[in-house]
Amino acid sequence: MLFNSLTFLFFFSIVLALHRLAPTWPSRKAVLLVGSYLFYAAWNPPYVLILLFSTTLDWWLARFVDRSTDPRRRRALLILSLGANLGLLGFFKYGGFLLANTSRILAALGIAYQPPAWDIVLPVGISFYTFASLSYTIDVYRREIPARCSLLDYALFVSFFPHLVAGPIVRARLLLPQIEHPREISGDQVGWGLTLVCIGLFCKAVLADAIFAPVVDQVYAHPAMYGALDTWAAVLGFSGQIYLDFSGYSLCAIGLALCFGFEFPDNFRFPYAARGFSDFWRRWHISLSTWLRDYLYIPLGGNRRGPARTYLNLMLTMLIGGLWHGASWMFVLWGGLHGIYLAAERWARGRGKATTVPTIETPAYGLTVFTFLVVTLTWVPFRAPSMAAVGQIAAGLGRIATPSTLGTAPLLLSLLTTASMLVWQLVVRDSSLEEQFGRLGNVAQTAAISACMVGIFLCSGGDERAFIYFQF
Repeated sequence: MLFNSLTFLFFFSIVLALHRLAPTWPSRKAVLLVGSYLFYAAWNPPYVLILLFSTTLDWWLARFVDRSTDPRRRRALLILSLGANLGLLGFFKYGGFLLANTSRILAALGIAYQPPAWDIVLPVGISFYTFASLSYTIDVYRREIPARCSLLDYALFVSFFPHLVAGPIVRARLLLPQIEHPREISGDQVGWGLTLVCIGLFCKAVLADAIFAPVVDQVYAHPAMYGALDTWAAVLGFSGQIYLDFSGYSLCAIGLALCFGFEFPDNFRFPYAARGFSDFWRRWHISLSTWLRDYLYIPLGGNRRGPARTYLNLMLTMLIGGLWHGASWMFVLWGGLHGIYLAAERWARGRGKATTVPTIETPAYGLTVFTFLVVTLTWVPFRAPSMAAVGQIAAGLGRIATPSTLGTAPLLLSLLTTASMLVWQLVVRDSSLEEQFGRLGNVAQTAAISACMVGIFLCSGGDERAFIYFQF
């Protein structure tokens, strides 16, 4: 059930109406819980059992961890939670990947092994709800939050449909207190929530799908056929497509939750206006980057054990972050490149070459453009299906003599939209969408929302594209 579908609009309208009509807070939570499980069942009904198993197991284990005073028993219970959750994630998401690579390694050793066909469907959103659930168990183990919530409250935290299948990865310490106590819903909250949904769908349906996707898909399907102009348009276009697609989903999720009175954290903060790679990761997919920082990088030692260990921790974190996106060496390569960038940036700062963020406008903009270009080029292995395709894209970037074969209109529209996106983020990098929208008068706000709705209407009616991060 896609956010950008009429089916979801119908579903959301019914759940919102029933939620508002429910007389008590427990009954309102029950409406949301049932609605969330129905939402997930619409993807693949049997996989509801996996969600229910993971939820129940972590809730029980967290209660035992919280009550225990024996360090070894608490650690064993945490390991059981980690093993069960990551085991399920590994089986469904990486089972086929491990079998295929095992076969290749054995073949290189002269051992013939034909693995069985791996036709198991990946449960949608398993990476997101696994990380959300693990945050609860780990925080309870660290004595940062108590394990006092009811099973129904915890089940709603894990399964709440706005963030269930593609985030943001909302942590228990933030959402559980909101679920526990009744939420007062104001008209302003609902109005701003629906505005965010409208803006998010515009980013997805119009900018990502209608403007960028045709150019990107055409070039990446046959990268050896295109010259420099077309290839650059596709590479820049994917940078815009993945940002507008995923940030559009995040805006929808935040807006939908707000309609029920729940507040989610921002997941993007104008990342293409970043001044350096650490700044980029403070602005891109914030819920994942902070999760990896708090539950992986810092436990590995962070930057507390010397420069060499810091660089190793950065690389491991980014390699695992890349692999989190999918069972492919291309994702590992993408994560590894970002690990190299972060380590090199940290080394340069240690050498005194980048101790402060530039304050003069021209160098600051120059650093932003440099960061954007490197991040954009690094999206190539993320999007390309193979290293051969990466090589063809790289060759195409310098194939100046080959004339453009893409249509003039889609080519120019894609390039102009990319430039406009970058300029917009440069201008508002230290602001927020809510602040920028609030600066508009009532007439301008109405015009902006109307323009978004018209764009969504004009771009609807064709194939409904799933959000890119649904596959992760």
